[in-house]
Amino acid sequence: MQGNPVGWFEIYVDDMERAKTFYQKVFEVELKQISDPTNEAFTMQSFPSDMNKYGASGALVKMPDYPAGNNSIIVYFSCEDCAVEESRVNAAGGTVQRQKMSIGEYGFISLFKDTEGNMIGLHSLQ
Repeated sequence: MQGNPVGWFEIYVDDMERAKTFYQKVFEVELKQISDPTNEAFTMQSFPSDMNKYGASGALVKMPDYPAGNNSIIVYFSCEDCAVEESRVNAAGGTVQRQKMSIGEYGFISLFKDTEGNMIGLHSLQ
């Protein structure tokens, strides 16, 4: 394996508009449709990205036969201070599962469930 181990992520959702609204509120970003708008059964909304910067981008995905929640993989979003995004989770319709906690020299994390039941992580150095 060369480079970073993750090149893309997908967060599966049951209700795209609800999930899109949630993530836009928590991260204060605008998601962009990248799937075929004529195929309502399969939709994708991508997070903003810059291919010249560190890290991976990804998308919310709604696809028949692939329900949201109950996954065993956690995607961690990088933040300046994870307490900031954590503070928006409940108001956006999610649930904080683990408030900001230290992970020693590696910074801090916070865990929450989104509106679709997916466990998502936040990571920051402060």
